[in-house]
Amino acid sequence: MSRRPGTPRLLRQLNDRAALELLLSSGPLTRAELGELTGLSKVTAGQLLARLEERRLVSMVGEQAGGRGPNAALYGVVPSCAYVAGLDVLPDQICAGVADITGETVAEVAVDPSGHDDPVRLVRGAVQKACESAGITLDRLRAFVIGTRGVVDPRTGDVRFSFDLPSWHEGVLAQLRRDLNVPVTIENDVNLAALAERFCGAALEVEDFVLVWAGVGQGLGVMLGGRLHRGFTGGAGEIGWLPVPGEPLPTEVTEPQSGSFQRLVGGDALASLADAHGIQGHSLADHVHRAVMDDAGGFLDELAGRLAVGVAAVAVVLDPGLIVLSGDIGRAGGQVLAARVEEAVARVCPSQPRVVVSEVEGNSVLRGALVSALSKAREQVFSETV
Repeated sequence: MSRRPGTPRLLRQLNDRAALELLLSSGPLTRAELGELTGLSKVTAGQLLARLEERRLVSMVGEQAGGRGPNAALYGVVPSCAYVAGLDVLPDQICAGVADITGETVAEVAVDPSGHDDPVRLVRGAVQKACESAGITLDRLRAFVIGTRGVVDPRTGDVRFSFDLPSWHEGVLAQLRRDLNVPVTIENDVNLAALAERFCGAALEVEDFVLVWAGVGQGLGVMLGGRLHRGFTGGAGEIGWLPVPGEPLPTEVTEPQSGSFQRLVGGDALASLADAHGIQGHSLADHVHRAVMDDAGGFLDELAGRLAVGVAAVAVVLDPGLIVLSGDIGRAGGQVLAARVEEAVARVCPSQPRVVVSEVEGNSVLRGALVSALSKAREQVFSETV
C-alpha cells in the first residue's frame, strides 16, 4: 500500500485545512487560539494565517481585548471566497438557492417550470436567477447539487428513471456539466432531506437514523455510520413498494401508485381516510393539520398505525434507533403524529425506535442540496491552499 510522504508541502496543506475547518466551526479565532487548537506554534500559526490571507481565504474580522498588551486580531474565513448552489426540482416548481462557503444562504428563488420540458434549460434558468439574486456570476460557483424525485444511478450519477419528471433521463447530467461548466451532482430528494436532518435538524450528528418521507409519494433516507446508503442500483429507500398485509402486491412495477405501502398511505388512501372521519381540507397536509388542531384521535391513530407498518419493517431490518418523520404529511402531523407512530411501532417492533418530526427549517431538500454542495466545495477550496 503506497503512502504519501510527509513533505513540508503536504504538512502545510493539512495544517491549512485544519485551520480553515476550525475557523468555520469555532471562529473567529486569534492567532494564539488557532495555534492552541491545532497544536501549532505561534510562529507557524502566523505563517499559516499569512498564507491563507494572501490567497484571500481568511481575513481579519475584529479584535479581542486582552490584558495589558494590545488587542489580538481575530480571523475568520472570507464568506465570498467560494459559493455553491442547490436545487429542489419538482414537477410544478423549482427552488434554487445559493450559499457562501460558511454555509450562509445568500439567495433563494422559485421558478415555475410550466411549458418547459428541457431539464438543462430549466436548471440553468433557475440557477442564473438565484445567482443574480445573490449578486454573483455563475462562474463563482464551486459546486452544484440537484435534488430530484426518482432513482439516481450511484455508478453514473445520472437519473435512471423518474415517474414525475419523465424528461429527466440518462445523459442529462453530462449536458448540465457541459452547459454550466460547474461540478454538478444529482441526488435523490429524500436522501438530501436526510442529509439536512443530520447537519441541522432532528438527527444532528446522529450516525444511524432513518428519515421517513410521508406525502403524496413515500420515500426513505437511510443514514448508516454517518453515510447515506443508496443501494446497489440507487433504489434503497423506495418504501412505497414495501409489501404489507392486506394490500395487493403490485402487478405492474412501472406504475408508481401500485406499491402495497403506497396503497396504504398514499394520497388516495389518506383522502379516503380523512373523508371517512369527516375531516375537510384543501390538501393532504391540510387534512392532517386540521386533524391535529381538532384533536381527531381516531383519524390520527389510524394514520399512525398505517405509517407504523412501514416504520416497523425498516426498524426490524436496520435497527436505526431514531426515525425522523418528514414530507408534507409528516410535518403537518408534527410531534403529535410522531408520538402516535412511536407508540404504534412499539406494539409490533422489539427494537422500539424513537420517532420524532423533522426540525429542518424551510425546504429540507434544498437545504440538503446546499449542505452536500458545501462539502464538495470545501474539499476543493481546502485542498488548494498550497
